[in-house]
Amino acid sequence: MREILEAYPLSLLLIPAVVAFSAVCWIHPRLVRLALRKNIVDNPDSRKLQRTPVPVLGGTAVFFGLFLGLGCLSPFFDCARLFPVFTLMTLMLYTGTLDDIMGLSPRLRFGIEVLAILLLVLVGHHAINDFHGLWGIHAIPLWGATLLTVFASVGIINAINLIDGVNGLSSGYCVLASAVFSVYFYHLGDLTMTVLGVVCIGALIPFFIHNVFGDTSRMFIGDGGTLVMGLVMSVFVTRVLEGSSGGGHFAAQGMGLIPFTLSVLSIPVFDTLRVMGSRIWRGRSPFRPDKTHLHHLFIDIGFSHPGTTFCILTLNTLVILAWWVLYWASISIELQLYVVILLGLLFTFGLYVGVKRLSKKGKAYRLLRRLAVWSHVERKGLYFRIQRLVDKA
Repeated sequence: MREILEAYPLSLLLIPAVVAFSAVCWIHPRLVRLALRKNIVDNPDSRKLQRTPVPVLGGTAVFFGLFLGLGCLSPFFDCARLFPVFTLMTLMLYTGTLDDIMGLSPRLRFGIEVLAILLLVLVGHHAINDFHGLWGIHAIPLWGATLLTVFASVGIINAINLIDGVNGLSSGYCVLASAVFSVYFYHLGDLTMTVLGVVCIGALIPFFIHNVFGDTSRMFIGDGGTLVMGLVMSVFVTRVLEGSSGGGHFAAQGMGLIPFTLSVLSIPVFDTLRVMGSRIWRGRSPFRPDKTHLHHLFIDIGFSHPGTTFCILTLNTLVILAWWVLYWASISIELQLYVVILLGLLFTFGLYVGVKRLSKKGKAYRLLRRLAVWSHVERKGLYFRIQRLVDKA
């Protein structure tokens, strides 16, 4: 695979990202008008943060970009490896879009997610089947790999779905994660996964811009988008941890592949564990929505949507950087994992509980409120000029 990457310069690998970017830029305003005309919108209620109905076909726009971005590559290399993944992405799009429009029961959605991952393992032959030396464990049997892949992947899909609560958070996070995984796969020499990563970035950036800066052009990515991107994130993680992926080369150099993937997923995964654990502790269904996510905490303090997105993405980036420093310093892979877990818990469980216990009259909470006020850049200066440009696009 390294020879293939050397045959294709980086500039050529960016072509599908540009195609995906252009496709989403073109279709986004058209889908906004369609959704408003057909009333395919997310209506405000006591739990949601928007005040007006917002179109929810953002996932369809992103998928359109992914479709064209990946499709334009067929003249250059064999895309057959991506066919099972793309088929399951389509299944996730239909499932999520139906949920957005008419509502599906949590059990049905969960069942479809499990089925999709089983197909990924049994048909696509992607599975978490190697611990790459963590705790002295290497290859694991097929039955164990299948169970682990289903458990981890369904968890990842739901974690990505549950962080979709403020403008730009889920799409911004997926841009960050796709960029990190793309760099890894590029250095590994895996052209297929590298291309999938850069196409995701290209398709998500225009949506992110509309979602953060847009007013009349703003559209939610919806369950259709978060389920698709959750599946893609689970494919990335599974590919990193496959025994046949070539990652053993990095593992032999002291890179903890499990700590690496967990660092990239740290905030969504640990916040989901906290939220679902809290619901179960209170005797409620773990799938029953509420306002206890980390992004709700920032909004309650007074942060704007862009400010909340920036803060949470910064926390996730800090975990990734902390893992990278440990790897660069040749720290054992076990310690890499423990530090990533500790930081993930600190930035989700610790931050949420700590802020909730602060006195609203204390200095610490007043400082947070002051930071929150600074985060409100809407309708001001450069932000307002960008908004007008985005809405006219």
